[in-house]
Amino acid sequence: MNPDIPNSIIQGDCIDVLKSFPSDSIDVAFADPPFNLNKGYRSTNDALKTQKYLEWCEQWLIELVRLTKPGGSVFVHNIPKWLTHFSAILNPIADFKHWIAWDAATNPMGKTLQPAHYGILCYSKKSGKQKFYEIRHPHKRCRKCGYLMKDYGGKKRLLHPFGPLLSDIWTDIHRIRHKKYRDDHPCQLPVHLLERIILMSSDEGDVVLDPFLGTGTTAIAAKKLGRKYIGIELDEEYVRVSRSKVDETASDSKLGEAWVSFFLNEPITIRNIDWEILKKHFAIPSPAEAVDYCKCMARGSIHKRKTVNNKLVQQEKLEFEKELESLAGSPHKNS
Repeated sequence: MNPDIPNSIIQGDCIDVLKSFPSDSIDVAFADPPFNLNKGYRSTNDALKTQKYLEWCEQWLIELVRLTKPGGSVFVHNIPKWLTHFSAILNPIADFKHWIAWDAATNPMGKTLQPAHYGILCYSKKSGKQKFYEIRHPHKRCRKCGYLMKDYGGKKRLLHPFGPLLSDIWTDIHRIRHKKYRDDHPCQLPVHLLERIILMSSDEGDVVLDPFLGTGTTAIAAKKLGRKYIGIELDEEYVRVSRSKVDETASDSKLGEAWVSFFLNEPITIRNIDWEILKKHFAIPSPAEAVDYCKCMARGSIHKRKTVNNKLVQQEKLEFEKELESLAGSPHKNS
């Protein structure tokens, strides 16, 4: 690959641009194409006839597999209706790994079950063993009392203090609902969704490609995690917004030496192999059974990201750590 290409956002038709890249040159490809639901994109017809839409999708899907390195991953986000067709295209040329169900309810459509998830297909190239890392996410807790939502009975002492290994159903990442957090784009994904995918499938310095970059989410996630990025986007205004946002993004999503994904200043996704070097940066419940009511939290003095409420967040963490220490010898104090 041309060394000038990584860390670039290219304006143009994705199929034309993809065909200009050499084979086996991308570590991770992520595609979030228009869903053909007549959404208000600026430069894209999102109301094609079914056959025309699928023929168009087949072209860029084949290109993504061609470009991906042996051992690399291809992720495709869409509604289940289209993902069934995409699987039929991908199965002969790539190895199916996962159908990830992202729990994100949408509007009722009438006379059907209410749609409650988007799908993310995960494929690897047939010619190599897939690069894959087990991911952990925080234990699900009651928002009011802080206790674990799931009853583990007498096995609480065996639980990982940070949280369980990730399954193929993701319920802890939500759509961007408030306009103040959205760009002028009909289908914007949360950055920490892409960070999870990137942590799961790549290493520092790997190249992440998004042929439908929109307003830059994938490039932002890749840069924050120390990866290289290539974004392709047809619309001139979306390209301008993407470049501006990426320029303001720092490669700083770390705890110590490990790359992690944060949401509201707390780690939401870590790689399992990094726990041994990460655990010193956490206040870990003690005794082990205290995980039932004590959250494993990053120590306030470690993560120094700049946020509007940074001082308040750090103070809350310090207070929680003091409370955790006091609870360590009294496991029933909060019951």
